[in-house]
Amino acid sequence: MEELRSIQWFPGHMTKTKRKIESQLKLIDAVAILLDARIPFSSCNPDLRSIINNKPRLVVLNKCDMADPAETKRWIALFRQKNIAAIALDCKTGKGLNAFIPTVKQVLADRISAWEEKGMKGRTIKVMVVGIPNVGKSSFINRMSKQNRAKVEDRPGVTRGNQWYTIGKGFDLLDTPGVLWPKFEDALVGEKLAFIGSVKDEITDTEHLSGRLLEYLRDNYSAPLCSRYKLEEAAIAGLQGYEILEMIGRKRGMLISGGETDTSRAAAAVLDEFRNATLGKITMDKAAEHTDVRI
Repeated sequence: MEELRSIQWFPGHMTKTKRKIESQLKLIDAVAILLDARIPFSSCNPDLRSIINNKPRLVVLNKCDMADPAETKRWIALFRQKNIAAIALDCKTGKGLNAFIPTVKQVLADRISAWEEKGMKGRTIKVMVVGIPNVGKSSFINRMSKQNRAKVEDRPGVTRGNQWYTIGKGFDLLDTPGVLWPKFEDALVGEKLAFIGSVKDEITDTEHLSGRLLEYLRDNYSAPLCSRYKLEEAAIAGLQGYEILEMIGRKRGMLISGGETDTSRAAAAVLDEFRNATLGKITMDKAAEHTDVRI
């Protein structure tokens, strides 16, 4: 196993984002925390707990069509055991979106009743959407508002300002830029965030990163890995990730002058195919290993 390398990413605009979130909490009724269904634990910003404080909240496991369905069910059950409302959805297909508004109303049931007793029936519900970079907040809001107003790109750090969107009668969403935290105490968490693209490739060694990804897939999802790249499980059992990467590059004819493998090109292909779920539905954070998760 290659040595873990610490991945850090905390640009100045993320400090400003935290301040904006804190300043606008008084304007909203609940917080929707978007997590990546492939890494529900690693994609949960631990700083959000203190920022959100006691605001009502719900968890949204986005990109569920890229994750292992059985594991997603375990995560939903785990959150509900902790009395945290949780739903799974996929913004690309629209799967699960219809459950969002009813779940928010369920979370706010007591407050909605109190508003109605005060003659405020139909009061607009305002929900802040938060999450790490590249978790799909803008895609989620575009789907919910049925229009492409929120800027969407498949790279972290696109949304830079807080924006309001109406998604139905009496229901508004506040979009916020993605925010990471200053230091990943667990190097594996940093790697998983880099695997899914929440940390910019420009600040990582993509060949090392893809090698680490290949080691994880070999140890946990060997069948889809070997099927995709025409590998033999026995042949890659004792290899370092970089060696597996070289093998994939050679099999795909990714060569440079002198017959050497173009590992940079191979790394880009492996990362892209993982991020697009071409390698199959994969979940890297197992619910059974993170029963102490806090939101």
